[in-house]
Amino acid sequence: MARTRPVPRQDVPIEGPVRTCVGCRSREPASELLRVVAVDGACEPDPRRREPGRGAWMHPAADCLHRAERRSAFPRALRVPGPLDTGALHALLGTEPSSGPGRRPRRPVGAGEQGSRSTPDEPAVKHSR
Repeated sequence: MARTRPVPRQDVPIEGPVRTCVGCRSREPASELLRVVAVDGACEPDPRRREPGRGAWMHPAADCLHRAERRSAFPRALRVPGPLDTGALHALLGTEPSSGPGRRPRRPVGAGEQGSRSTPDEPAVKHSR
C-alpha cells in the first residue's frame, strides 16, 4: 500500500497591507486592526491611521489588549522607554485597566494547598534517616 501525504493547506493570500497584532501576534490585514500611537507617555488609538509617528497594531478586543499589557508589548513596539498609560484604549474597548504592567494580583498560599512553603522552624530540605 502506498502512503499518502497530507495535502498542504492552501492559505488564501491576504490582500493589502498585513500587520501583526501586538497582543496575540497573529497576522491580519491592516483594515481589521486598530492602530495605536504613543502621545505624551500614553497609548492613544488612531482609528483614522493618520497620526504621525510609529504605530503599533492590535485587534480591537479586550483579550488582545490585556495580552499586550501583560507582555509589555506597547513600549517595545512603539520604541519608547518605560511603561505607557493604556487608559484611552480601555475606555475605547470598555474594559477595566489591569493592576499594572505585567503584574497579576498575588494569591496567598494556604497551609492546606499543595506546594505549601515550609515554616521557618522546618529546614527547607528534609533529610531521610
